[in-house]
Amino acid sequence: MASVLIPVLYVFIVFGSLLVFSYFYRRRNARKVYEAYFPPHHERDVYFSLMQMSDPPAPESLLKAALVRRAMTDVTRIIRLREDKPALQNLLQKGSIGDDLWNSLLAAEKEMEAEILEVAAEANAYVEGWGTVIFQTATEMMHNEKMRSLVEQIPSIRAEAERKYGRSALPKMAVEPAPQAPSTPQPPAAATLAPSTPSTPSTPSRPVTPSSAKSPNGLAPPSAGADSGTFSDSDRSVSTPSSPRSPSKSVSQS
Repeated sequence: MASVLIPVLYVFIVFGSLLVFSYFYRRRNARKVYEAYFPPHHERDVYFSLMQMSDPPAPESLLKAALVRRAMTDVTRIIRLREDKPALQNLLQKGSIGDDLWNSLLAAEKEMEAEILEVAAEANAYVEGWGTVIFQTATEMMHNEKMRSLVEQIPSIRAEAERKYGRSALPKMAVEPAPQAPSTPQPPAAATLAPSTPSTPSTPSRPVTPSSAKSPNGLAPPSAGADSGTFSDSDRSVSTPSSPRSPSKSVSQS
């Protein structure tokens, strides 16, 4: 019996001491004030100061501008919390930082959640539905201010670079003009109005051959017969010589 009571009593004492230690540790941490993760919210204080003005009261346009400026600061802090939390969590697991910094980050997260709800409620009090887009407007204005600050810093950055590296002239780049396309020649007005049709070459006329003139004896000149290539019946009978082997009838009768 004694062998069973001793282990049970040992376990009860160990767990009881752990519970008592955790109770006092939590109570101490609850009363402990951690260092603020962010500096004081100046834009929120300005907005509350304008809200409390009564003689004369602040115009509504000024209150809306102060609320947008407050939302811009909230957006900047939210972005920083999203960037710092994974890095701090990794460092906390490695033991590089203490619990105080981590608890400050968690307290800042809770504060920003309450701040976002309060800003959205204030925006909806001015214009119904403005609380859903006020942080989007604040984000655009924040990016615009960053871009403007960079543009304003360009002269100082250029002067610093010239003082450090010396002033050198920028290289001049010769820009050649683009070649122009050849323009098509326009036809003259006369040709456009009445285009001339190409004339067809006329076929040369055949020379007229003179008619074959007959001589008194019925013989045609040789040149004319050769050119014309035609003979009459009388010409054929005269011009065709008789064969020497066949004498004519007149000779045989004689």
